[in-house]
Formats: sequence, structure tokens, C-alpha cells
Amino acid sequence: MTLSPGELEARLRAIGAERYHHQHPFNLRMHEGTLRPDEIRTWVRNRYYYQTRIPLKDGAILTKSEDPAFRREWIQRIHDHDGRAPGEGGLELWLALAEAVGLDRAEVASCRRVLPGVRQACDDYVRFVESNDLLASVASSLTELFAADIMPVRIAAFEKHYRWIGEDGLRYFRSRTVQAPRDAEQGLRFVLEHARSESDQARCLAALERKCEILWRLLDAVEVAGRRPRLAAAAALRRDPVEGRSVVVLPERAVKLEESAREILELCDGERTADAVAAELHRRHPDEPELEADVHDFLAAMERLGVLELRP
Repeated sequence: MTLSPGELEARLRAIGAERYHHQHPFNLRMHEGTLRPDEIRTWVRNRYYYQTRIPLKDGAILTKSEDPAFRREWIQRIHDHDGRAPGEGGLELWLALAEAVGLDRAEVASCRRVLPGVRQACDDYVRFVESNDLLASVASSLTELFAADIMPVRIAAFEKHYRWIGEDGLRYFRSRTVQAPRDAEQGLRFVLEHARSESDQARCLAALERKCEILWRLLDAVEVAGRRPRLAAAAALRRDPVEGRSVVVLPERAVKLEESAREILELCDGERTADAVAAELHRRHPDEPELEADVHDFLAAMERLGVLELRP
């Protein structure tokens, strides 16, 4: 059944109420003030990659419209993130946040240490926009409807619980309290005007659900990076007496390991976070640029096999 504009808007807002990442455990802990400094830094470092994808997806949206009025209005989003000159824009403000939390600006800007799960989620968003039509692409941006509400909560939480960060680090959040409502109004107006058939409305609802799922995946990856891997209680790291190679012995099977894998597992002491394990491996082997991403992938695989458990 085709929905009225009011009914469609209500359905879109209901998706946000149920699925937007304001309800993700990581964001809840952030706003409660219980995140450790290293968790804040991991989030800032990785969320920057998402920020860099936004102008790319907005550029793709611009190519889908033949309406100059739409393009003139939508291009403001790119100006907001990239700035109109060097040293301006949301990306610059996010790097100021990175410096405020104690990260190296150049390292964050390089995106070298972006978690594999974060990179995949953000790239999936760009691919979604590139492979869908204008209507679905605009609908996927409607998480802006809910960003306007989360920003005041985030600012208040940082001012109360994370005073060590400093006022300069909050400028990005403050800018979004103005930009997000404007962007949300534009996107919602377009969707309500153009999604008139039942199938178009269904595609818009599905696009917003997909975007919410992508934001959750991003935070899932950040959350796991802050956990502390250790060998599972039923697992034992041994050397095969015949082959001389490392194995992890489990109750019903053994998992053969390369020596590099043993080096990783020996660092999984239940005290270091997954991010710290990956950083230590990079310190030991600085000439392997993809090593940290490989470590995170390995830790995830070992957890699935029951070799590792990740402590909160």
C-alpha cells in the first residue's frame, strides 16, 4: 500500500528510533562517560575514515541529478566537509579533534591504521550510493535526521566526562548541530516529494535501514578493537613434536599456526587490547604496511574458531 507523505516520514523516523547508532553500546558508553582514553582515540582515528567517505558519496549523488537547483543545494555538503580552502571544513575540524585526544594528525589523516571492519563498512556505503539511483541514495543519507539529536548529547557528555579533550576538539560536533538539521530537511523534502509509488517508498525505507546497519558495523569494529584478547580457557599453545610448528590444541581439534601467528597469540595476554596488539606488531615489523589490518583479521578468525576470547 502506498503511504502518504506523513506516513512515509513516520516510518523513516521509526527506523531511526529503532536502528540508528545512538543505541549502539559503544555510543551509550561514550555518552555515559565510561570510555577509556584509548577507546576514544580508536573511535576518533577510525571515524575519520568515515568522514573522508562522505564527500565521495555526496559527489556520486551529484552525478545522478540533472536538476541544477538540486546540485546547487547538495554541493554544500561537500563544502561543509572539504572546506572551500585548505584548513577549512569538517575534515579539518575532525583532525583538530584527533590532536585534542592525543593522536598524531598525520597518522590519522593517512588512514593507515583504519580497522578492516571500519574500512569495509564505510566503503560499502560509497558502493551503495554508486550502485543505486538518486532517490535511494538520498534516502540513505537520512540518518542526518537523527544526527541532529545525538550531537547535543555528545557535546554535553564530552564537556562533563572527557574534559581532558578540551574545547577545540568539540568544534566538529558544534558545527553539525547547524549542518545536520539543514541537510536532513533537504533530504527528507526530496524523498517525500519523489517517493510516490509503493516500490519507491520500500526502496527508501530499505536504504535508510542499510545506512543504519553500516553505522552499527563501524562501531562494532571499534568496540572489538578495544577488547582484550586472551587464549580461551580450553585452548593451549603448543609445538608439534613431529613437525616442530606451533599449534593451538582445543578439546576436539588442533589449529596449526605459522610462526607469525604464534607471535600474535603470545601478545594476547588479556591485558593488551586488540588495537594494542596490532600496534605492537607494527612496531616490531614497521616495513609491513598492511600488518595491523592483518592482525585484526587474524584475531577475529581466532575468536570464531574458539582459540581466543575477547574480554570487555
